[in-house]
Amino acid sequence: SSPQNPWPENSMPGKIKPARPRLIGVISDTHGMVRPEVLKAFQGVEFIIHAGDVGGPEVLEVLRALAPLVAVRGNVDRGEWAQDLTDTEVVEAGESRLYVLHNLHELDLDPFAAGFRAVISGHSHCPSKENRQGVLFLNPGSAGPRRFRLPVSLVLLRLEGESLAAKLIDLGV
Repeated sequence: SSPQNPWPENSMPGKIKPARPRLIGVISDTHGMVRPEVLKAFQGVEFIIHAGDVGGPEVLEVLRALAPLVAVRGNVDRGEWAQDLTDTEVVEAGESRLYVLHNLHELDLDPFAAGFRAVISGHSHCPSKENRQGVLFLNPGSAGPRRFRLPVSLVLLRLEGESLAAKLIDLGV
């Protein structure tokens, strides 16, 4: 496997299996910007999930230089560079299956019934974490340009066996 594609060739399309990460960086709504605070917060992450509104290929390049990356397409991700981004992704991280999409209002499945441990979304720019029926619903907020009075934030997601612990990080900018 090359750094560009860190997943085994035999992994199922639409399912991404990073090598058993213990610490995942979760980010969304960068809108073409990677702040130095993001680089600092993501030191030591073993995998990165971008929940859409990437804003440009350079964001993907910078994040891929830190750790293997999966990203979904957000409503601002248009043009040739975004053609390889899908609307949803399934990430199998250790014992946990994570469902990633940009806009939670477009969730078209029952994550509990489908066996997902977490649903990761962006779009609203409002960071949140909530447990529903044993499924963690996680929105890292926006790490891009500040919008209104919302924080600039991301999430560090720690996996240990079947347990998930999400820590919202306000980047203080």
